[in-house]
Amino acid sequence: MTAGLQPFLSDRIVALTAPTQAWSGRDGDMGSAVIDGIYHGDTRFVRTLRVDYAAADGTYLAPEHVATDIVGAGHVRIDALLRGVDDPSPDPKVRLVRERRVADGTMSETLTVCTHLEKPVRVRLRVRIGIDIGALQEVKAGTPTGDPGDPTVTEAGVTARRGGATLEIDAPEAAIDLADGGEITLVWDLDGEGRDAASVSWTARLDDRSLVVRGARTPAPWPRPIAPAGADPRLQRWLDRALDDLRALRLALPDAPDDEFFAAGAPWFFTLFGRDSLWAARLMLPVDATVAASTLRVLARLQGTRDDPATAQQPGKIMHELRASTLSMPGEGIVLPPLYYGTVDATALWVTLLADAAAQLPAAEVESLLPALESALGWIVASAERSGFLEYVDETGHGLSNQGWKDSGDSIQWQDGTLANGPIALCEVQGYAYEAALGGAALLDRFGRPGGGELRDWAAGLKRRFAARFWVTTPSGRFPAIALDRDGRPVDTLTSNIGHLLGTGILHPDEEKAVADLLVDPRMSSGFGIRTLSTDAGGYWPLSYHGGSVWIHDTAIVARAMARAGLHDHARRVVAEMLAGAEAFSYRVPELYAGDGADEVSAPAPYPAACRPQAWTAAAAVTAWEVLRAD
Repeated sequence: MTAGLQPFLSDRIVALTAPTQAWSGRDGDMGSAVIDGIYHGDTRFVRTLRVDYAAADGTYLAPEHVATDIVGAGHVRIDALLRGVDDPSPDPKVRLVRERRVADGTMSETLTVCTHLEKPVRVRLRVRIGIDIGALQEVKAGTPTGDPGDPTVTEAGVTARRGGATLEIDAPEAAIDLADGGEITLVWDLDGEGRDAASVSWTARLDDRSLVVRGARTPAPWPRPIAPAGADPRLQRWLDRALDDLRALRLALPDAPDDEFFAAGAPWFFTLFGRDSLWAARLMLPVDATVAASTLRVLARLQGTRDDPATAQQPGKIMHELRASTLSMPGEGIVLPPLYYGTVDATALWVTLLADAAAQLPAAEVESLLPALESALGWIVASAERSGFLEYVDETGHGLSNQGWKDSGDSIQWQDGTLANGPIALCEVQGYAYEAALGGAALLDRFGRPGGGELRDWAAGLKRRFAARFWVTTPSGRFPAIALDRDGRPVDTLTSNIGHLLGTGILHPDEEKAVADLLVDPRMSSGFGIRTLSTDAGGYWPLSYHGGSVWIHDTAIVARAMARAGLHDHARRVVAEMLAGAEAFSYRVPELYAGDGADEVSAPAPYPAACRPQAWTAAAAVTAWEVLRAD
């Protein structure tokens, strides 16, 4: 990989229990790719890990990899053969089973040598661990700089420290050697009788005092959803994998350990993200409301209380991202404060999640959130005062230039591929705001609070303005523009954003049908999900992050919205494409993949830098279940 480029992830495997994760090749070794290593929070502790064994002549050989099994989110099994100590017959008779388990703050491996030889065999196993304590964000930038942390051999193993980060390696019964540069060597001699097995193990314990999140401390609160009788068998496979990943992606804040939320995803986003955590919790509502309730509480405690342009904080606004320290993205000109509020949609999404979840929550829990609700609704209304629509612009020059879910710098394009200038008013955000205003008004009415009538009047005005200003007629068809630019002009590209409008109420039923028809048109529908941008747009490219790729959570939001709008045939068709996409990636679906068409390829190409697992991507499986269960 060229230095300074974000690492590719698509050929790596990960075992995780947030906030801890381990990335490696499929053979279990670490070090041949930039992403490889053992991480806890925003720190990488181990850079390289290699297992080998001594052949009969004393030469160390690499085990010959034969299989990798993702047993669960935090459990990977890797099988290899040790032919250097085997007999010469064609059937391999000496096997190494490597089981990796990741929990909050630990990664352990058990190495088991299994033999089917008639005679006893001695196998010397060697594990080499390269300590490299450094920042996750530097790994993401492709410029990792770490430090071995002055390791020392202890009675139990090895300890290394750098700043507030501590790594302990425990290796019972191993011979331990510590070389210059921080490489640890662990050696065991295993004696296996004929047709026997012998095991050794080692554990890495990780601690970082700068961590602003902690792992979940309770079992996952949801029951296992069962696919309907006669449903596509891929659905249950996807559900089981996705919900196991969601279990492993749960986090909490240290001052409220019982209030869990979903980390956005691995490897870069093991923290609280307003939009991502809210959407994941919302898509999960058909099977669980407890994470929705706790997510709402966590975000309410961090709700904006003052105007602060440096952090984009405003009274009533829901935050975007929480980190232990300033987040820099070299090469992109982005520098974000530890608590950043640069999101235009999270506040309305907070309100809509509360409105959706309220029917499943005790009244007292809902009532306790009403002050935050009123503040959020106040922010929504105030944000539309300038132009009549919710809009955003980065005031710092080093924040996010786009602040909707498509937050890359080139995501808001005209039909010819040129970029729109801000302030930007996104179409879907107006739909979220309309839905939030009506849902918020209903909650205020339910609890005898004032303001419901004014909110309904405001929503009616927003709907009229949207109908007058957003619709465009182009050679691609008639549809809502993705956005209004700084001059109030509708940006005329056909995008998946319009699917988020369905079911919000901001469109009339005939308009919803027309939008849904466009989204299942071959220009937008890849056969593996809905493309982010139409194939007839000037900027379309199937491997563009937001300009032609498929994001399964985006597709799920659209399928859910179609069902809410009563367009069930459309929703089922979209879910069928989601299942095809899930199967293509062995049911651990990455955050995005190429918009290649099913008429061209049997499976879409990976987007090489895509994160996985992602919370809202995993939660999309619940939407597929919800739509098909309705049948």
